[in-house]
Amino acid sequence: MHIHDVGERALLVEVADVAAAQATYSALRALLDDGGPELPPPTDVVPAARTVLVDGLGDLDRWRVVLAELAEGADVAAAKTVAGREVVISMTYDGADLDVVAAEWECSAADVVERHLGTKFRVAFCGFAPGFAYCTGDPALPRVPRRDDPRPSVPAGSVALAGDYCGVYPRDMPGGWQLIGTTEAVLFDPQREGPALLRPGDVVRFEVGS
Repeated sequence: MHIHDVGERALLVEVADVAAAQATYSALRALLDDGGPELPPPTDVVPAARTVLVDGLGDLDRWRVVLAELAEGADVAAAKTVAGREVVISMTYDGADLDVVAAEWECSAADVVERHLGTKFRVAFCGFAPGFAYCTGDPALPRVPRRDDPRPSVPAGSVALAGDYCGVYPRDMPGGWQLIGTTEAVLFDPQREGPALLRPGDVVRFEVGS
């Protein structure tokens, strides 16, 4: 674990992997929700694959001690049980790469659907595009390689897998993830209160749309 200064008002906590980043983020959110520490709170907390950026800090030295203790003591198992919003996304399993994923998993397309439906995902972090959430799921699921030839345009609402993540494309955009289905859910709407449908810490469950 390392903590880096980012300008004069922010610290970047660097940890080993996405699970540790999720645990550190969850521990910090829980601490802030409980009203501690006795320091002015940060203006923003941004998790990523192996880092957590804590911005808008006053006393960097005191916050550095707090964050080091949090990161060292963050419980990965406990982070997975932290209560968060549950978001249910209705979808259709009509993705062009469904058979590719089935071949990677050495199972049928129907088995891919069943395993995907049976997985509770958690938003680890957001990025790539506004509203795009990187969701982690069952670590027992095999990794899914990115496509060798990324598509120049992936339709909005495409549900896809790559590496250890599941994600939903919020708008038409290039992408190299394996497409397993589609949803009509609006992932990002700047006119909506809380423009992004999915936020770090949310639990995401997929269901077959009617």
